[in-house]
Amino acid sequence: MDYIQVGKITNTHGIKGELKIFPLTDNINRFDELKSVFVGEAKTKVNIEKTWYKKDFVIIKFKEFDDINQVICYKDEYIYIDAEDKVKLPENAYFIFDIIGCKVVDIRGNSIGIVKDVMTNFSNDIYVVKDSKLGKEYLIPAVKQFVVDVDIEDKVITIEPIEGLIE
Repeated sequence: MDYIQVGKITNTHGIKGELKIFPLTDNINRFDELKSVFVGEAKTKVNIEKTWYKKDFVIIKFKEFDDINQVICYKDEYIYIDAEDKVKLPENAYFIFDIIGCKVVDIRGNSIGIVKDVMTNFSNDIYVVKDSKLGKEYLIPAVKQFVVDVDIEDKVITIEPIEGLIE
């Protein structure tokens, strides 16, 4: 089974086994739709009893736990869903985990590097591309002017860089 990270447990919340989750999804309300998730490296399946929101965090109460001492061990662990349960994206939209690891080439087929991260705090996403041969890092805006093609299946992104973008 393939899993997708949807949140990171940052702390406990209260004494009745609730957990404070930092969402790793664009749609924080996505947690309302979930009935069960997998917790930690062991991917322990747990059922969601209640979900609510506090500031930019999700608070989750699992049916299996009723005490803070039962959930404290999950602090700093990730919450996963089954890959089959991922949301459907519109055309030309991609999950960050699909973009990371893609090889980036220019329109002539020259290798630029590998996507190591995606920065999302801007008006558009920015691909952080690392060229390990030259030891350089490039910031590529994920916009149509630069990104010509994204082939998730073959893990290749083709760009048409302007002068100064790749130096």
